[in-house]
Amino acid sequence: MASKVSCLYILTVVCWASALWYLSITRPTSSYTGSKPFSHLTVARKNFTFGNIRTRPINPHSFEFLINEPNKCEKNIPFLVILISTTHKEFDARQAIRETWGDENNFKGIKIATLFLLGKNADPVLNQMVEQESQIFHDIIVEDFIDSYHNLTLKTLMGMRWVATFCSKAKYVMKTDSDIFVNMDNLIYKLLKPSTKPRRRYFTGYVINGGPIRDVRSKWYMPRDLYPDSNYPPFCSGTGYIFSADVAELIYKTSLHTRLLHLEDVYVGLCLRKLGIHPFQNSGFNHWKMAYSLCRYRRVITVHQISPEEMHRIWNDMSSKKHLRC
Repeated sequence: MASKVSCLYILTVVCWASALWYLSITRPTSSYTGSKPFSHLTVARKNFTFGNIRTRPINPHSFEFLINEPNKCEKNIPFLVILISTTHKEFDARQAIRETWGDENNFKGIKIATLFLLGKNADPVLNQMVEQESQIFHDIIVEDFIDSYHNLTLKTLMGMRWVATFCSKAKYVMKTDSDIFVNMDNLIYKLLKPSTKPRRRYFTGYVINGGPIRDVRSKWYMPRDLYPDSNYPPFCSGTGYIFSADVAELIYKTSLHTRLLHLEDVYVGLCLRKLGIHPFQNSGFNHWKMAYSLCRYRRVITVHQISPEEMHRIWNDMSSKKHLRC
């Protein structure tokens, strides 16, 4: 069985390399984003229900799972579910995470479930490659919205929906990105502390207090007609945040009655404000790149803008020097 999996993995790597080379010379470099964020949403048959929704949703999340792992939490209830936002071409990043901090077997006696979040790509070749990857690793979920920057909010809501539907008994959830290094020892033992009673209505990360940027040239531009207020509610940087699993269903259900915004972390903050949940500041979450040193990385939980090569190098160095003091 091991040799079969190994052969499938090698085949996947070769196929990904061939596909990306082919796309680089035959396809345009611009990605599909659609004419407007969240426009022309197709209402599809729902494959699950939530109770206690008293009014008609203004924002029905009417998407089907194209790839799903509905049984991932059946045998053992996870202590932590990790939801990682990624794109189709980031196979190297996903594989680096699988082989380092995202390995589900890193902690004996502590069940961790790792999932990569994707939408549908406009290129069928990339969709097929991700489907083959999913058949090997069983850690990918995909819904049938278009995968684009402006649909990052839909991607996070898909993750919330998945936890609420298929893994509601988990203790905690982390949402992060594929270019983030996570110090799992600090996350598990110093922040979440498996030996203590799980918290509820809990949300923490790098809390930002700011307002909308009106400059149309900015990546974080927010039109007045979408958000007229001058300040955002406190929100955690989307590069990495932690919440108790009960919050997943609360945010998902609240989103059904909250107008969508393309800035995912801001939108989650809006839902938290409606729920009366205040995110806690935690200085261990960094939303910027930080030069590596063993002692510095031992003090943090997340670091941003880490390449797959850096991911392996940092993980290997920290793992081999756990006996050293700072």
